[in-house]
Amino acid sequence: MTETKSSNPAAEVWITGIGLATSLGEGLDAHWDALNQRRINVDEKGFAPYIVHPWAPVNFDSQIPKKGDQRQMEAWQRIGTYAAGLALESAGLKGNKEILARMDMIVAAGGGERDLAVDCNILNSEAKGNSAPGFLNERLMNDLRPTLFLAQLSNLLAGNIAIVHGVTGSSRTFMGEEAAGVDAARIALARIAAGQSDIALIGGSQNGERKDLLVLYEFGDFNLTDKFAPVWARGDNRGFALGSGGAFLVIESRAHAEARGAKPYARLTNVVADLARRNHPGEVTATLEKLWSKIGKLGNNGAIITGATGAEPATSEERAFLGEHPDFAVRASGTAFGHTMETQFPLGLALAALSISRGALFPPNDPTGLEVEMSNPPTQIVVIGTGHWRGEGMALVEAIK
Repeated sequence: MTETKSSNPAAEVWITGIGLATSLGEGLDAHWDALNQRRINVDEKGFAPYIVHPWAPVNFDSQIPKKGDQRQMEAWQRIGTYAAGLALESAGLKGNKEILARMDMIVAAGGGERDLAVDCNILNSEAKGNSAPGFLNERLMNDLRPTLFLAQLSNLLAGNIAIVHGVTGSSRTFMGEEAAGVDAARIALARIAAGQSDIALIGGSQNGERKDLLVLYEFGDFNLTDKFAPVWARGDNRGFALGSGGAFLVIESRAHAEARGAKPYARLTNVVADLARRNHPGEVTATLEKLWSKIGKLGNNGAIITGATGAEPATSEERAFLGEHPDFAVRASGTAFGHTMETQFPLGLALAALSISRGALFPPNDPTGLEVEMSNPPTQIVVIGTGHWRGEGMALVEAIK
């Protein structure tokens, strides 16, 4: 690690690895094919009336070879550890102990999963109204397995990635739903640009097939119910369909990438973030405009990939912002992937880098007409993350000159 010197220009940062494992499958080719075929994988019955995008099954052994490691992870940890392995493989770093030992890691993650059987038994007993004082504490202490408390820690995903893949540089885990994903990218970029780091693994994972999560978000009236519709076409049936998936990226300084002969997908030029109070109508729109002014110089051949959720009023206010920038073709990742919370922003970065590397923007999947075809290869893609409740962020991903 080198000291930051203010006289040095900021290092150019490249995206050199992408790992995707979602409801559309695993790997870059599978995702590119699915996006171009406008394929969407949703489950409208398993959690009815709520809709989820279920994770596509994979062979965990290919990225998490030890069965013991797999067994001690919850689903969201397996998903993330698997996607992280794909990213390292994509960057040509699997098994490179020298680089992995000093690779930094910033993960965006939520909390762990509940023991639904225990919760249901407690609630059923409480509902009868004859529980003794201290019943709740007694049942939690006696019924929950001790390892559940450890498994609920958000930093267990980073720990498992370190154990399974050998990524043992500095490690940070951010919580805070969509904003956590923005900050994971923002801080990793800042560290590399300042010369405090050479290479980092960033990303997150989400298991959306969880009844406890659906209950949690139903309390806020955030869930999409009854029938699936693309993000921009939800109208009065507002809300998000939770998605399962993992998205990780390897980002590194250009000098570091060139020294090891790595081929980049795209350049990560800037990441900016804000936190509007959202006390009054229009605050999200105004905050996005402010971030837009800070993101960098934009040309005429750009696109926008947004993690717009479908939750209101944030989505309507984001759409008002998009209406002020009609020259940029828009794609909402939530239509194909559902809403993956902390993972949504890294997912957008991955899709932007993939699109630039393939020389095309994947086709629209929107009956309202907001999303339009883009015939020219995109040279700039702005990734937008607007939280369903709090937090706004943007990133600029560019073709390498």
